[in-house]
Amino acid sequence: MQFEVFTLLPEVFPSYLETSIIKRAIERGLINVRVHNIRDYAHDKHHTTDDTPYGGGGGMVMKPEPVFEAIESALGLEADQTPPEAASVVPIILLTPQGRVFNQAIAQELSRHERILLLCGRYEGIDERIREHLVTDEISIGDYVLTGGELPALILIDAVARLLPDVLGDPTGAQDDSHAMGLLEYPHYTRPPEFRGWKAPDVLLSGDHKKIDKWRREQALLRTFHKRPDMLEKTDLSKEDKKFIERLKNVEH
Repeated sequence: MQFEVFTLLPEVFPSYLETSIIKRAIERGLINVRVHNIRDYAHDKHHTTDDTPYGGGGGMVMKPEPVFEAIESALGLEADQTPPEAASVVPIILLTPQGRVFNQAIAQELSRHERILLLCGRYEGIDERIREHLVTDEISIGDYVLTGGELPALILIDAVARLLPDVLGDPTGAQDDSHAMGLLEYPHYTRPPEFRGWKAPDVLLSGDHKKIDKWRREQALLRTFHKRPDMLEKTDLSKEDKKFIERLKNVEH
């Protein structure tokens, strides 16, 4: 998968992209991340990418010309081809607090694309013509405001990349994650079997995989019931799951 990132702060990205799972995925050719400096597409003496807002007010606004040119250049488009027809195949995503809130379902949706363009906002915001005539999607990572879209872009890259085949060492690792299966993930334990008097559950040491699977499912249900009960309303639960939830409710009362 190809990620194209458009930013005013390209120096933010290397330290994360050159670490751990993402680094290995890049080295193995499973993903590629190209970071484009929007300032390179501003042609005045000072490479100006922002200006004061029409109508007054605080802050600065990202100018349309360098943003359009940067994205059109990456897509191999001429200026008269915008809004880009390629957008039906290649999502052009603005990272903004006004976007749809990012979740695992959106990560799954995006993982089916071969190429994604990510535009990192800065300052007070972007010229509205970028939103209306260039970007095809807007994504937020939560109901709060950051100083720019760089961190959200990295979060999106990480969440989408780990869903791709062979990126994780465990082929089923992403399927068991919290939210991926509609529930919070079950507890994990490793050696030693006893630490400071606290023991790992006997069932995990039993070697009985059927019992282990049942325990893990019930623990995921238990954790979700206590921490995120809202998720249970949207999750496809089996008859056994529903019986277990009812027992939990009875204990609560």
